[in-house]
Amino acid sequence: MKTLRSGEFFGQTNDTLHFGGLTVTDTEYIHPYVDWHYHENAYFTFLLHGFMTEGNRKETYHCTAGSMLYHQWEDPHYNSKPDVFTRGFHIEISRDWFEEFHIPTGYTEGSFCIKDPSLKLLMYQIFKETKAGDDAIEVSVNQLLINLFGQLSRQKELNEKRPAWVNQLDEILHENYTDKLNLTALSETLNIHPVHLSRNFARYFNCNLGEYIRKMKVDRSLLLLNTYDSLTEVALECGFADQSHFIRCFKENIGITPMKYRQLMKK
Repeated sequence: MKTLRSGEFFGQTNDTLHFGGLTVTDTEYIHPYVDWHYHENAYFTFLLHGFMTEGNRKETYHCTAGSMLYHQWEDPHYNSKPDVFTRGFHIEISRDWFEEFHIPTGYTEGSFCIKDPSLKLLMYQIFKETKAGDDAIEVSVNQLLINLFGQLSRQKELNEKRPAWVNQLDEILHENYTDKLNLTALSETLNIHPVHLSRNFARYFNCNLGEYIRKMKVDRSLLLLNTYDSLTEVALECGFADQSHFIRCFKENIGITPMKYRQLMKK
């Protein structure tokens, strides 16, 4: 089984950064199938364009643009993709980095798919920072990455005693976030009191209900910005009231406007 060293991926890597125990790569996947292999470092994969299927010993993930995966070091997996342009953003993390920032690794064993929009938007911010081209890249990326691992750790602790209604609510929100959702109707569906839902939502989702819904809409918009020319079309498809509301929410979560993000993706 092939072992890939730091900064090494199957495909055409067009941009590589090294700093402080991290290796950041922007890679076009060009192989229709990559056999079982593993990487010497832990790393995140964030799909920017296209489609990819990835399998490990436990699960198979069918990834589209916006999908986010984590792999612990030396965790075997394989990849395949259709004949379309597919591009991935990777952050490799050395053992030294984990030790320097006292990040425990027990809650990040193996490979897993990350669906939380808050974490995915953090990764978009990391991507944005790596394209800034200034002296603040290292401190910005470290801060965002530490925040990301902190949220992952907190989620694992909460998931061990997560009530059934939380998982059910998360499924409902992901399936219906473009609709106008009602707190009373959600509470009736979950068979819990609206006050109980309101008081406990932030404990499990790290923000309030409205913020979480907006994060899901922004997350969806980042995929559609690759395929839709009109910002109004993107806004309406994602459930925003209008283009102005979309731009405001996008900037609040990503830090730049949708048009600037498009320009960034072309770099």
